[in-house]
Amino acid sequence: MRMEDLATRPDLRRPALGLGAVGGEFLGHDVVGLLAKSKRLAARWPEFFLVLLDDDVPVARAAAIPVEFPTPERPELPEHGWDGALLWAAEDVMDGRAPTTLVAIEVTVAEHARGRGLAAVMLSELRARARAAGLSRLVVPVRPTGLEQRPDESIVDYVTRKRPDGSFADPWLRTHERLGARLIGVAPFAMTVTGTLAQWREWTGVEFVDGLNTVPGGLAPVLASVARDLGVYVEPNVWLDHPL
Repeated sequence: MRMEDLATRPDLRRPALGLGAVGGEFLGHDVVGLLAKSKRLAARWPEFFLVLLDDDVPVARAAAIPVEFPTPERPELPEHGWDGALLWAAEDVMDGRAPTTLVAIEVTVAEHARGRGLAAVMLSELRARARAAGLSRLVVPVRPTGLEQRPDESIVDYVTRKRPDGSFADPWLRTHERLGARLIGVAPFAMTVTGTLAQWREWTGVEFVDGLNTVPGGLAPVLASVARDLGVYVEPNVWLDHPL
């Protein structure tokens, strides 16, 4: 296998996108997520857009953005998690701030290649890239995949679930944990998606009723109002800090 990035192999951007996405289709309608379009990441930070090749075929990708953190105005990581990190990165570009921290915003492994430790390989490479760039840390707004099976459970309660050996019950959190990452906070509103009920039906195939509605690929329910023709999804993540 061989690791590449878009700085040297810009032609890999489209093939890497063919690996799919995490979560339900509706996550692609988080408006802040427009800042994370692959074309933008490739143009601004191609050295942090990684693609792992197996016989020249992409089997995993990872993307990260540099931000200035901590600062007097940013003493803690944002409660808005993934969205908040993207906004910080955009602010820093516009304000001309020098970054000090790398934030991993995506790690995706091809379905047929899962279970081979490739996600850990991508995270380790991001850590190496952060060190090489002179950054002080790598942080990740982690989306605990197992929470899809418990969307009515609070993120705080969920992350306290442990296996008999004391490790995280959630498999994706456990991958980070094995690499030495530590949990440093909760991002209760890491991603927010709003839409009409017709849009939500199109995105999920669910007929919505007033109140909380569980949707495929969601870590939390969608709060719907029939009278207002509105559905709101607020996804929680947790912040993990990787030692460099």
